[in-house]
Amino acid sequence: MYCLGSHPKLAEKGSDYESLLEKHNNHQKASKVVAACLQNRGIDTRLVSKNDYTQENIDWADIIFTSGGDGTFLLGASKVLTSDKPIVGVTSDTKRSEGRLCLPKQLSNNFSDALERLLRGDFKWQYRQRLRLTMTGKYVDKDPLEFHEFQLNIPELRFYEHMTEYVRSHLQDVREVPSQTRVLPVRVLNEVFIGESLSSRVSYYEISIDGSPNEKEKSSGLTVCTGTGSSSWHFNINRLSAESAQQVFRIAIEETGCNINADSQTLVAKICERFNEDLHFDPTDPRMAFTVRDPIINSIFPQKKSRGFAKTIAVRSRCWDASVVVDGGLSFVFNDGVMLKIEILPEDVLKTVEMR
Repeated sequence: MYCLGSHPKLAEKGSDYESLLEKHNNHQKASKVVAACLQNRGIDTRLVSKNDYTQENIDWADIIFTSGGDGTFLLGASKVLTSDKPIVGVTSDTKRSEGRLCLPKQLSNNFSDALERLLRGDFKWQYRQRLRLTMTGKYVDKDPLEFHEFQLNIPELRFYEHMTEYVRSHLQDVREVPSQTRVLPVRVLNEVFIGESLSSRVSYYEISIDGSPNEKEKSSGLTVCTGTGSSSWHFNINRLSAESAQQVFRIAIEETGCNINADSQTLVAKICERFNEDLHFDPTDPRMAFTVRDPIINSIFPQKKSRGFAKTIAVRSRCWDASVVVDGGLSFVFNDGVMLKIEILPEDVLKTVEMR
C-alpha cells in the first residue's frame, strides 16, 4: 500500500515524491505485463528482482528479459557469461528512459506484439562484443561493491603516513596474502573505468597497449569501451564542442593564412558533427577504444597517445584507493600492484535481438 502525499525528507532535497512513486508504479506494472504475456503463451517464467538475479536463475533460463532501462539491461547482461543465452531489454517507462539497448519504444509499450514477432522469428540476432577482465594480485577474490549500497570511505591524505605506521606495527603477525589470478565474474558491455575512487585524486598506473612496453601515466583515470559503449561515456569525454572547433579554426587562420570563416555556425556545426560521428563504432567490432582522461604531461610524463583502439590492454595499479568500475554499477578494488588485463574474445559476445 502506498499513501500519496508529500514526503518531508524528499521535499528537502527538491524531489517530487508523487513523480518518483509514479515512476516506480510504472516500472512494476511493466514488469508484470512482460511476465503475464510470457505466461499467457505457456512459457515457464520466473519474475525476479535484482537481488534474486542469481546464477542459478540465469542458468535455469533459456532467454532473459530485463524490464527497466539501459542500466537494468547492463546489469542483466553483465552476469550472462556465455554467448548462447539471449537477453532482451524492455523499457518500462519510455517517457523517462531512452532505452538505447532495449526494444524500440513502440514495442516496449506493446510487449505482446514484440513477443509475437519473437516467437515467429521476425527479428535479427545481434552479437555485441564485450570485454573480459582478468585481475592478478592480492585480494582479487573480493566481491564487487554495488554503487547503490557503496559509500566512499577515504581518509584525508595527511593521515596516510600515520595509517601506514599503524598497519605495520599492528599487523606484523598477519600471514602474507598470496597473489592470485582471477577472471572477474562479469562481462563488460559498455565500458570499464580504471582509476582512483576519489575523482579529485590523480590516478597513477602503468599501461601496455597490445603488448607494448609498460609506460607510466598519471591522469584522471582511464576508460575502455566496446562499440556498444562508444555512444556513451567515451563519446561525451571526446566529443568536439563548437567553442573548441572555432578556436582551432582561428589558430589555423593565424598560422597558415587559410581562408576559413571561423564564425560560420554552419561550418562549425558540420565539422563538429563529422568529428563526433567518427567517435562511434559498431557494437560487433572486435576492438576496444581507450581514452586517458586529463593526462598529466610534463618532463617526467611526456606526451603519449591519449586515445585509440586496441585488442588487449594491461594496466598495473600504482594507486592508493582505486577501483575498476564495470558499466557504472559494479566496483572492484584495484590498488597498488594489482594487474588488470582487458581483452575481447569471440566466446564472450552477448546474444541479443535487433527489431525495428
